[in-house]
Amino acid sequence: MSGHTAWVRVSHWIAAVSVLALVFTGVEMLMVHPRLYWGEAGNDLTPALIELPISRNHRHGGWTGTTPFFATANSPVSAIRTFDIFNYNGWGRSLHFLAAWTLVIPGIIYVLNGLAAGHFRARVWPRGGELAPRRIWQDVVDHLRLRVRPATGGPDYGVLQKFAYTFVVFVAAPLMVVTGITMSPAVTATFPGLLGLFGGYQSARTIHFFTFVAIGAFAIAHVVMVVRSGFRRQMKGMTLGR
Repeated sequence: MSGHTAWVRVSHWIAAVSVLALVFTGVEMLMVHPRLYWGEAGNDLTPALIELPISRNHRHGGWTGTTPFFATANSPVSAIRTFDIFNYNGWGRSLHFLAAWTLVIPGIIYVLNGLAAGHFRARVWPRGGELAPRRIWQDVVDHLRLRVRPATGGPDYGVLQKFAYTFVVFVAAPLMVVTGITMSPAVTATFPGLLGLFGGYQSARTIHFFTFVAIGAFAIAHVVMVVRSGFRRQMKGMTLGR
């Protein structure tokens, strides 16, 4: 069977390096503020939707006291934490932004080329016969039992793989990109409709996080499949083309 084409292999490895950088820097930024909110604003003085126990900033020791800015009942307040928190993420934000572009630009080329060359239609999108409930259920059972067919060295995908790739390429990845740029005030100043679409900066951040979790789960399953189906042959197929 013919292997992966050159443009698919190049796109794959650029995406792999970019995703590793995005995961590393994204987790580092979450460690600085491991709290997720819903709506327009969120900070240590507002209730969190979810708190992530991933750094010493999780449920810090409290506050020394609050000081109102104005002499009114609804005045905003400031507070000082009882100990210094981990707050070094300037480099992480810069690298995260750079890695995002090295993923987005090849990703757009990959999608456009895949649509024009018929790659998605021929290799990725499930066909009519593959959508039979019995066939889908059998593929689910095989995956749960880690019964993976030996690799052919080429793009011979099962129906669940096709569903997963379609979801990641056409749903999760675009959602990740759009929610990411929605967190930028410079972008939303030009396109304010993005805030209305996602319900605010903090909502976009929360959706961004859960999309990251979905893509991360896909990546882990992808690596497991590569190992179980024949690591050496899969690596040859994605590097040498056969």
